[in-house]
Amino acid sequence: MGVKAIRLAIQDSGGLKPQALYIGNMLSSVISHQANLGSLLVDYAGLNGIESYTAEAAGASGAAALRMGYLAILSGYIDCAVVLGVEKWTDAVGPELESALSMGLDYDFESIPGLGANGQAGLIMQRYLYENHLPANALAGFPILAHANAVNNPNAMYRKAVTREMYERADLITDPLNLFDSAPYADGAAAVVLCRRDLLPEKPAHPLVRISGSAVAIDTLAVHDRRDPMGFEAAHRSVQQACRKAGMLPEDADLFEFCDSFSVYAAISLEAAGFADRGEGWELASDGTLALDGKLPGLTMGGQKGRGNPLGASGVYQVVEVVQQLRGDAGANQVKNARCALVQSLGGPASTAVTHVLERIES
Repeated sequence: MGVKAIRLAIQDSGGLKPQALYIGNMLSSVISHQANLGSLLVDYAGLNGIESYTAEAAGASGAAALRMGYLAILSGYIDCAVVLGVEKWTDAVGPELESALSMGLDYDFESIPGLGANGQAGLIMQRYLYENHLPANALAGFPILAHANAVNNPNAMYRKAVTREMYERADLITDPLNLFDSAPYADGAAAVVLCRRDLLPEKPAHPLVRISGSAVAIDTLAVHDRRDPMGFEAAHRSVQQACRKAGMLPEDADLFEFCDSFSVYAAISLEAAGFADRGEGWELASDGTLALDGKLPGLTMGGQKGRGNPLGASGVYQVVEVVQQLRGDAGANQVKNARCALVQSLGGPASTAVTHVLERIES
């Protein structure tokens, strides 16, 4: 999967020769029993001689790898890099998978007592609904939106729309979290090529997209150590810092690809980014704001819920989908006049938050 994505990205770039490969991956060393992915993928992709290694930041691993490539070029260290996000979730089955996922939590104080990713999200969702006096189906708008947009995404795992009635009938995972509130884990690989502008021809084959802002912020690993577990402070700071570097405000974005690994994380992320007041992020998925023709389109190709959640690869998937939007190549899901996008990837419940600003370069 990784080699195929790398080769397609290089082909899309017009055959640029990368000097480095940066990889985002969360679980390979545990469930695939394969570390040293840099050597493995450089070898199989026929890129021998270039620099390569892996970034790990739980679900934000792919976004972290992208930031590594961005900084390497920005610093002048290299001129061209390929960034790959890859995950092989199905290399293990059963309890081993849950144990591997729990490594993104605080091992001593969360994982050892038996808390897993679903259980943690269920507790946060329960608190979110309680604090804001919301019914159990308040967050249904996120999976409904994601599945509606995934219908037209050929790479999506679930290309079928869902209704509110289907959401309300879904089995519970950890009360009040149900099957539609949790994005399905999936195998996947996505890649992008980054380079200096002057390496490209004067008349490129497609519209160009630049990274104009990039930021990463960290919060406590254990949710119980936070001043405000419902605040996602790292998500807030990474958006503010990335937008400041890009010379823009968050509301200047034409679309926002946020993390919907769990419905409640999507709602809190929108609040943290400043698009909704505390406890009101859920409304944006129900009032049309996030629709393709809304004020702030989101999950435009299905998000993690409809497309599937390839964990360490998800951040690069988001960027590829945003580039499709900014190029005007998103087909039936195209956001009209998309010129600037925010992309945010989270490791756990915003323990790590990586945000990028992508802009179309006007000729």
